[in-house]
Amino acid sequence: MRDQESFALIEDEELDVTTGDMELSERQSLRRVPGLSTELTDITEVEYRQLRLERVVLVGVWTEGTQTDAENSLAELAALAETAGSEVLEGLIQRRSRPDPATYIGRGKVDDLGSMVLSSGADTVICDGELSPSQLRNLEQRTKVKVVDRTALILDIFAQHAKSREGKAQVELAQLEYLMPRLRGWGEALSRQTGGSGRGGGAGGGVGLRGPGETKLETDRRRIRTRISRLRREIKGMKTVRQTKRARRSRNAVPAVAIAGYTNAGKSSLLNRLTGAGVLVENALFATLDPTTRRATAADGRLYTLSDTVGFVRHLPHQIVEAFRSTLEEVAEADLLVHVVDGAHPDPEEQVRAVREVLAEVGADRLPELLVVNKSDAADEETLLRLKRLWPDAVFVSARTGRGVDGLRATIEDRLPTPAVEVRAVLPYDRGDLVARVHRQGEVLSTSHLPEGTMLHVRVGEALAAELAVFAS
Repeated sequence: MRDQESFALIEDEELDVTTGDMELSERQSLRRVPGLSTELTDITEVEYRQLRLERVVLVGVWTEGTQTDAENSLAELAALAETAGSEVLEGLIQRRSRPDPATYIGRGKVDDLGSMVLSSGADTVICDGELSPSQLRNLEQRTKVKVVDRTALILDIFAQHAKSREGKAQVELAQLEYLMPRLRGWGEALSRQTGGSGRGGGAGGGVGLRGPGETKLETDRRRIRTRISRLRREIKGMKTVRQTKRARRSRNAVPAVAIAGYTNAGKSSLLNRLTGAGVLVENALFATLDPTTRRATAADGRLYTLSDTVGFVRHLPHQIVEAFRSTLEEVAEADLLVHVVDGAHPDPEEQVRAVREVLAEVGADRLPELLVVNKSDAADEETLLRLKRLWPDAVFVSARTGRGVDGLRATIEDRLPTPAVEVRAVLPYDRGDLVARVHRQGEVLSTSHLPEGTMLHVRVGEALAAELAVFAS
């Protein structure tokens, strides 16, 4: 197991042009405050799961692959934990053919884990996998501290970083759907009831309302189901708005480029370099949740859009994929997918595999893909040579230094879809608006000025070609 320093996230010492300065300083000022109690008291599961994570011990089960793969996975879990505001104290990996159905790790390792929790003073255990409700309960009973799995941790980070109304609704929906099968009460909450016994002054509910009532747990379940229904309706309405905007861009024949990739691969930094967008950049996982779309102009004058999207991670919780489906569909509707890879990561090939797996779930695996290896300034030469052999068509850049960004911009513009219809037209000088639209939406092959107007040889979309047909020469 690696020492704790290897898990530490590196903070940017100085902000550069790739960083959304104001939003970054705002987020850093809202870090979680350590030292808050996480003792189990008479609270509901909803309240319990919202308690802050603090001093944590990590646990992983190594079922396949090499030891390096297992350590990389646990190192990523540590980065996730620190992004959530936790202090990582220790880590434990067990080699097993499959996780133990009762406690995730074997009985002997549970005792070792309990001793580690006691000696380190940890108040939370985070497991590198999704636990069943019984595994969660058994581990908590044996270790006497709160146990959180990888899915709950990622959902917690999403909840911290969501800023837009749609992002917050999507995260809340994912959290509640994860919570429903794991819902339970603590202490006397299991037996507390809201109905009346029918005895005594105002204690009963009156005629027709006597009986056992419903437990607090049942009340929580009912409220959660109601809230889930409401959130689904809200997200469906937001999806309609998103589709309307997308249809408008499509009618205007504006090509769309989606930037996707593993979390913390440098997608936002790249968007800032390409467009000067000023999007938040932070050396943390899932710093970007709310998609950002910016306009860019190609060398030939055509407009196109670049969209930054939520980062992916291996074993991304299916609740997140489902809740963010309307956002991820923005990627599936793009004309070109710019897939950003962290060239300095210990296992970039696994990053690419994990991203393509999620893209396939939302139907974006059929898009033309441009692989971009970022952070080439931080990767060693041997790694870069290996990746160039593995991905000969990839573009190697550094968003931090700007190296290779101009070449990337040119490659993106070359890959943009070419308008289908070739037209020659002479536009009167009083139709400057139409000339401007041709430059924005089409590809201008040649232009000249005649006494009767501007002579254009262009490639445009079908709708604009129909308007130009009146002036065809």
